[in-house]
Amino acid sequence: MATKPSHGSGHGPASEPQAHESVSEQIIVRSGSPLEGSVRVAGAKNSALKLMAATLLAEGAYRLSNMPRIVDVDLMAELLRAVGCSVERDPKDTSALRIDVPARITPVAPYDIVERFRASVVLLGPMLARCGEATVALPGGDDFGPRPVDMHVKGLAELGARVDVVHGNIEASAPQLLGARVVLEFPSVGATENLLMAAVAAKGRTVIDNAAREPEILDLCRFLQGMGARVSGVGASTLVIDGSGTTELLQSTDHAVVPDRIVAATYLAALGVASGEILVEGARYDHMELLCAKLTEMGMIIIGEPEGIRAVAPRRLDSVDCSTLPYPGIATDCKPFLVTMLATASGVGIVTENLFPGRFRYVDELRRMGADIRTDAHHAVVRGVDRLSGAPVRAHDIRAGAALAVAGLGAEGPTVISDAHHVRRGYENLVGDLASLGADIRIGQADSDRPGE
Repeated sequence: MATKPSHGSGHGPASEPQAHESVSEQIIVRSGSPLEGSVRVAGAKNSALKLMAATLLAEGAYRLSNMPRIVDVDLMAELLRAVGCSVERDPKDTSALRIDVPARITPVAPYDIVERFRASVVLLGPMLARCGEATVALPGGDDFGPRPVDMHVKGLAELGARVDVVHGNIEASAPQLLGARVVLEFPSVGATENLLMAAVAAKGRTVIDNAAREPEILDLCRFLQGMGARVSGVGASTLVIDGSGTTELLQSTDHAVVPDRIVAATYLAALGVASGEILVEGARYDHMELLCAKLTEMGMIIIGEPEGIRAVAPRRLDSVDCSTLPYPGIATDCKPFLVTMLATASGVGIVTENLFPGRFRYVDELRRMGADIRTDAHHAVVRGVDRLSGAPVRAHDIRAGAALAVAGLGAEGPTVISDAHHVRRGYENLVGDLASLGADIRIGQADSDRPGE
């Protein structure tokens, strides 16, 4: 297949995100011809933010390449500046970030930044390790149910820290962290990351059992190893960290961020709804095996290549049942895309959410578009319809907004997505990238053929 050039790919000046997007921003989508061409995925948001936090462990100059140009990275940069660091895009390569960490940092993550995104809680571990104390406001972020920090607090306490939640802040202190065996009740990504970063400065050996195994965890482990930390068991559910009792032996390093598997899944879902053939450049098949197997079961052809993932989709997919599970299972972030694909597939599929039970808010928006979906606690029963209907809908979070854009590719008439600023928190240029594949999609105010509210 001859691929079309990616005219709208998110790598030029127009794709630079703004940290304060207007809540009135809209994405307007219409169905059109099948998708065709290639699109490149940037570094993973869920890794980039944690690597930025990990730089606080040691003084020095860092260069992080393949960094996504998204709002959440801008917010983490604000946080690092608030504690005393310098953070700038490399003028010669804007996909690279230069971070200078001073000899002394202020271990306080202020509420006015923290409340805007949940990943900010991972500053707790590295600040505690570096300074012996840390204060982080309870985090905000996407609204899809409670995600308590109990495992973070309990795990750090087992390393010898005193951790209290006072007046909306997590306050931790530990003159000396001590190695210990920590068994997580659930393979929490955030708790694993915080414990990893704290343990590199603990005195003695720390063993984290039932650790998360996501590719983003592996990326953090490799980064810490590059800084001189002794981390073993990488990729397994038991991580072993031999700490030196201080962060003074760690040093700054350069690192390339692992590709974003959730963004890759978004483009595969768009193909599944619109049909066609695309190459998702940079995507790692080995990071998405179970999802790719599920898409194959639905009727897509998925091929892992050195350049990325090539995929072909027929006009209409078949329904399947699927569940979200900790890695290597299907990520909860992929569920909105699976539900959207099932909404126009042939037959009935059941999607089970095993991680965040409140994450079905976008279903009401899909119903506005004519989707036949029933939810019951952790389950969504999706009866596919031949075609959705364009409608005004609202993006409640990053992935919901992207999923509604995908749904619009299979709808009769225009779909107008409000609160689309959420999407920029996790995507460099979703609209431009889909447009480069032939999708009829744009950012702007609705025109005269928008359906009435």
